[in-house]
Amino acid sequence: MSGPTKVDDTTAAPAPARKRRSGTIPARWRWIALALLLAAAVYAPFQLVPFHVFQLTMVLVYAVALLGLNLLVGHAGQISLGHGAFFAIGAYTSAVLVDRLDVPYLLTLPLAAAVAFLVGFGLGVPAMRLRGLYLALVTLAIAIFLVPLLKRFEELTGGSMGLTLPKPVPPAWSGLAEDQWLYFLALGVAVLAFLVAASLLRSRVGRALHAVRDNEIAAEVMGVRLSSYKTLAFAWSAMFAGVAGCVYTWVIGFVSPDSFTVNLSITLLAGLVVGGLGSLSGPVLGGLFVMFVPSISQDINDAAPGVIFGLLIILVMYVAPQGLAGLAGRLIKKIPRKE
Repeated sequence: MSGPTKVDDTTAAPAPARKRRSGTIPARWRWIALALLLAAAVYAPFQLVPFHVFQLTMVLVYAVALLGLNLLVGHAGQISLGHGAFFAIGAYTSAVLVDRLDVPYLLTLPLAAAVAFLVGFGLGVPAMRLRGLYLALVTLAIAIFLVPLLKRFEELTGGSMGLTLPKPVPPAWSGLAEDQWLYFLALGVAVLAFLVAASLLRSRVGRALHAVRDNEIAAEVMGVRLSSYKTLAFAWSAMFAGVAGCVYTWVIGFVSPDSFTVNLSITLLAGLVVGGLGSLSGPVLGGLFVMFVPSISQDINDAAPGVIFGLLIILVMYVAPQGLAGLAGRLIKKIPRKE
């Protein structure tokens, strides 16, 4: 009889060394980092002046809008230059419901999401038969014709003058100022939106979207229905934008067609590219970029925002082609592995 088989030590690598690749962060530390970030977000409005609280609130609004755009562009691989139109649909849905029908503010949120989803689905059916430049032009046309359309129905939308409505009043038990209450409303909506998006991307739907993005022919061979998933991605993207537009109405207390021109759609797309496509942190970084870069540039010179905005986009694309989130990922990968 032969003796017991000897295991070659060179082939039996320690399990911990295999489980973690160089530069990756354990899931436990990621949860700790998210908890610290959320704690900082809750603590911030009590330490900042009202104007800075307002700025952070708008960052959250833009982050939710970019989250939807990221779902369509970063995860489904489709281009959109009309995302500002769905943002406007959510904003006007909330404003009309509050101003004309006295619907409670919080109830307008699911209604704005539903309206934006249905409009996005309806427009997505014909749009998703196109791709590339043709799809970009169709979505751009959506953003262009929405502004005169809003001005035309003056009795409903207020026309060029828009609609002015009171902001949500903080409940007496909260002890919060108006700016703090609006911030926490936006923070709650943003956290919920990111949880929904993360859950969606971890599901079979997320894997199907990634398959469509990476190779449409291979995805179709594997049984993925291209038209269905493309249309649903368009509708989900519009839904998140509608939610962001609804919160925008709460924060600003005013909607006007001129607030939702095609420049908004282009700015959102630029912010997402700078923040990082296909990453959950990209929309947050993009929201910071969209909010603070024009504001800081305005303090330098009245003509500076456009110039500085464009130059920073060029600089970021040169230094970090995958956006700021991609740059952070590359830096993490350079961390030496702990043996």
